[in-house]
Amino acid sequence: MKGNWLGLVAWLTGGVSAFADVQVTGLFGDNMVLQRDVPVPVWGMASPGEAVTVKIAGVQETVHTNAQGQWCARLPAMKASAQPQQMTIGGKNLLVMQNVLVGDVWVCAGQSNMEMPLAQCDAAQDIATANFPSLHWIKPSKRALGWPGREVVGHWDSCSPANAATMTAAGFYFSRRIQKETGMPVGLVDISWNGSAIEPWMPAEAFAREPTLAKILENLNKPADTWRDGAKARLDALANWIPAARQAMARLGGEIPPPPPLPSDPLVDEHFPTTIYNGMVYPVTSLAIKGVIWYQGESNGGEGIDSYQMKMRALINGWREVWNQGDFPFYFVQLASFESPTAAPAAAGPYARNREAQLRCLQLPHTGMAVAADIGDEKDIHPKDKLDVGERLAAWALHNEYGHKEVVPSGPLFKSMKVEERKIRLEFDYVGAGLMIGKKDGRQPVVEEKEGKLKQFAVAGADRKWFWAEAVIEGQCIVVSSPQVPNPVAVRYAYDHNPVGCNLYNKDGLPASPFRTDKW
Repeated sequence: MKGNWLGLVAWLTGGVSAFADVQVTGLFGDNMVLQRDVPVPVWGMASPGEAVTVKIAGVQETVHTNAQGQWCARLPAMKASAQPQQMTIGGKNLLVMQNVLVGDVWVCAGQSNMEMPLAQCDAAQDIATANFPSLHWIKPSKRALGWPGREVVGHWDSCSPANAATMTAAGFYFSRRIQKETGMPVGLVDISWNGSAIEPWMPAEAFAREPTLAKILENLNKPADTWRDGAKARLDALANWIPAARQAMARLGGEIPPPPPLPSDPLVDEHFPTTIYNGMVYPVTSLAIKGVIWYQGESNGGEGIDSYQMKMRALINGWREVWNQGDFPFYFVQLASFESPTAAPAAAGPYARNREAQLRCLQLPHTGMAVAADIGDEKDIHPKDKLDVGERLAAWALHNEYGHKEVVPSGPLFKSMKVEERKIRLEFDYVGAGLMIGKKDGRQPVVEEKEGKLKQFAVAGADRKWFWAEAVIEGQCIVVSSPQVPNPVAVRYAYDHNPVGCNLYNKDGLPASPFRTDKW
């Protein structure tokens, strides 16, 4: 313990320089991926006033640190390159980073279904063949903070059979498909956190955007102020402790009195609003990125539609604001099926409401949603089929970001309805090659059931009583009816927490999103 105290005292009393050498966070190192086609910030610490030069692939930028020893160089935009590059950062010392690629950087965020590794997905064959030298990834250490932090602890890896088992499965399948179809180097920054609700991921700017959420922001300051008051009193005592520590150091072998303990910060809790943002998201918001893939919502399963939609909308807009890189792509996963199915038609439930909230977020620009209602697990909130999750997310990216317009990005999404005699006719976006009745068996591709029947459609009249309905495909439409509802006014499809048997797909193999036409 004495050695530790001596080091602390030396730092507090100016015995060593904290930033004598050029330093960078864990975001920069061997195997990292830099974002193509945009200026790339690189930052760190060094001695105040020190000149720092960053070099890579024939380009370089020299900057000087400020009075606090901070520096940030902005490299000019570079074209994608799968050829390994060397990057150097030099001042009084020289940092050399090997196997650096220029490609697309995607942030993977959300809770356990994003964090879930390949090892838990019955993916032995995929792990054994995961030799992708231009797919790199980093999983920073988890840290929740009551204030925005800058430090990132972690290291980049190049994807191989030796380490793929620990990768985010959804992110792996997402990037694998992109690489197979484009050859683009991909870097994944996996900041996912199991069990997290949406509020800890939201920056203060997100709460401030919505009047209803602003009250939450006001309440954040109360425990923070209490903690700051306690911390200030102990820091004052710490100032009195330093001279005593110096005297103890002068007495060779003397015991150094312990400093007064600082109070525990009530905000350093991953369940508290803004804390995961402060500790995990904010440190990477200066990083040039291509976009975000997001899988979260289970921990907010009891919320109303309007509430979760508002928070998700605030999060997306808030992240775009603090990143200051425009409306970058934000692609998310709609909640998968879970728990025992309900026999009643259109039973709703918390997951059905959250799926609707997620569906509504497609109103935001440059967003996309991977439907997963057909690949859930009744007994496990963590479905093992992350192949379809990742590839459905990749379909959005391929269509929108990589110019593959032949790739249909989504399954059918409800567009409009028209009441006909005793029937309702439904129209959809993203019909693709046409509507079909599909069958999904595990990770196998969807197959068409030409003699099958559409399931999970329900209709109601003005009395709001729901009945299972007959639904048939007519061209690009679905026509729904029930003899028990002579004057139908509303339709619901797969509107339950576990809509077993939901089988409406387009012929491109992508499932229709659950939906409702009523506003009851």
